[in-house]
Amino acid sequence: MAKRLYRSLNQRMIGGVCGGLAEYFDVDVSLVRLIFTAIALISVVIPMLVFYLIAWIVIPGRIDSPPAGPGSVHPPPAP
Repeated sequence: MAKRLYRSLNQRMIGGVCGGLAEYFDVDVSLVRLIFTAIALISVVIPMLVFYLIAWIVIPGRIDSPPAGPGSVHPPPAP
């Protein structure tokens, strides 16, 4: 009889998906959860970094503003 994939009713945090995968592949559920979390973070962080780098290249800098330097944000107090 072939193995079937089911959501776990014993090793569940939300819906039992990671627990079911762990039972199906006979691995520790913590390992499956760590891999799932890493994939979720990577799939969010890498596209945002790519978007930021493209925006950095494409969006021009403002020419008429003076460069930021010491004291440019907060001028010294008046005497």
